[in-house]
Amino acid sequence: MPSIEFEAVGLLSEKWAEVPEGGDLVDVCDQVLAAIPFSCRSASCGTCHIEILEGADLFEPPSEAEADLLDLLDGPPNSRLACQARVKAGPGFIRIRPVNAPLR
Repeated sequence: MPSIEFEAVGLLSEKWAEVPEGGDLVDVCDQVLAAIPFSCRSASCGTCHIEILEGADLFEPPSEAEADLLDLLDGPPNSRLACQARVKAGPGFIRIRPVNAPLR
């Protein structure tokens, strides 16, 4: 079952989630109150741009709409939109943070 660590951001502490069946990352963020900002939730604004620090292979490939916006955002190589990213079912570890988060 994938475990997800949401890195601490500013004064907010890190969060953890277990995703035994996989699923939409936006739903996981909502459930654990992760420090990932959301706005449109439809791959059109880039507010939820995240960097996958570990476990990029545990996500489904980006849709065409997500890939197009990621190209425009010109972020790190392992970046995704949290509103569009879907976690695969199965074992593993994922560590993520917002792209614009301060480094620890």
